Amino acid sequence: MARTLATFYTFAGLAGLLMLLEAETGPRRTTLTIMCVAAIATGAAFGRWGARWSRSVFHVAVGSATVLISSAVLLAPDPVTSLAAACLIMFVVVDAHFFFSARSALAHLAAAIVGITFALVAGDVGLGTALGFDLVLASVGIVIRQLVHLASSATQDPLTGLSNRRGFDRALDDLMSEAARTRETLSAVLIDVDHFKSVNDTYGHEEGDRVLRRVADLWRGEVPRGAFLARHGGDEFSLLLPGTPGPEALALVRRICALEPTISLSCGVAQYRPGDSASQLMRSADRALYDAKTLGRNRAELFDSAAHPGSSWAPPVR
Repeated sequence: MARTLATFYTFAGLAGLLMLLEAETGPRRTTLTIMCVAAIATGAAFGRWGARWSRSVFHVAVGSATVLISSAVLLAPDPVTSLAAACLIMFVVVDAHFFFSARSALAHLAAAIVGITFALVAGDVGLGTALGFDLVLASVGIVIRQLVHLASSATQDPLTGLSNRRGFDRALDDLMSEAARTRETLSAVLIDVDHFKSVNDTYGHEEGDRVLRRVADLWRGEVPRGAFLARHGGDEFSLLLPGTPGPEALALVRRICALEPTISLSCGVAQYRPGDSASQLMRSADRALYDAKTLGRNRAELFDSAAHPGSSWAPPVR
């Protein structure tokens, strides 16, 4: 989200400067130039620090972009430039519908339509042209929302509603990159349902599916905000805990496991170490999961690099 906003703000500012090349000198051009430079600076700030900011900051940023673009349309020296500047509002529509909930995206779209329509009409653009432009904005929002739905369904596990392995791998790459850049702690957890095959064989696959949904619902409601939970495949789940060191992650995992004593879970926890690759981190979690199973199952273990020099991998006990 931060990278996208950084791109939009930067390119919108540069586009605005290009639109002003043929504008006559004067107070309006000076004001618009300052606004464009401010947009570029904002883009640079989001690119540098945006990944650390809360979601509320991004709502403010998208709303501010609407105000900024509407003001630029209003200050444009002629109707043609007004329409050209109005096209920048597409950035707002795309960003809101791609990253925010449907309700929030609709609110941003409504604000964009109201602001742009007023600015265009005030700038001597005909009402019919302004309304036609609004229809284009609405259609872009609808299409983006549909594409987001299709993309999310490709990375979603249909049984549990969690992310699937593909979505997990993407999240892992993003969080690993962020941990390497900011030196923030990151822990990974592998969660395995013990003796799941016997559940299916004894009670049927419908009961096995119920167990998997129960595990997913329990953990989804207990993991902290910012955590990433996925169904890793079969009877195995995976969890990423940014900002959580290994011992704290282990305590969290043990607490959640204790909430449902009727379902036996074995869990392996590993903390990211500077220089680790994504595969190394997950191998460490898998090694810890292997330890949990060999120690009797229904328990959680933290990977200990001193106990496993070289982080050698062992096949998991099923």
